[in-house]
Amino acid sequence: MYYNNAFNQIPGLEPEEFNYLVEFTKSMPSDKLPFFISMYSTKRKKPDAVLICALIGFLGINGVQRFLIGQMGMGILYFLTGGLCLVGTIIDIINHKQLAFEYNQKMAIETMTMVGGV
Repeated sequence: MYYNNAFNQIPGLEPEEFNYLVEFTKSMPSDKLPFFISMYSTKRKKPDAVLICALIGFLGINGVQRFLIGQMGMGILYFLTGGLCLVGTIIDIINHKQLAFEYNQKMAIETMTMVGGV
C-alpha cells in the first residue's frame, strides 16, 4: 500500500505508467523508494511536453519531440526532412503518450540501476 501512495507524489502520472512503476519497484526495499521517486520524477517526460514539442513541427521546427526523448538521430532526420514531410510529425502527435511512456520506462530502468534497487 505504501508504494501506491508514494507514486502519487509524481505529478501527471498516467495510469499505465503508474501500474508499470508499481510492478517495477515491488521488490525494491522501502528505504530506497523515496530516493527512486525523487530521481525518477526529475528524469521523466510528461506526455503533454512531447505533444507540445511535436506540435512545434507545424511551425517549421520539426523533430523537437525526438530530441526531447533522447532520439538524436531521429530528431536530425525529422529536422532535415520536414518531419518526414509532416507524416512522422502527425504520427508522433497521435502516439505522444506512447513515446513518453517508452522514454519513461528507460528512465525507470536507469534510475533503478543508479539507486541500486535490484
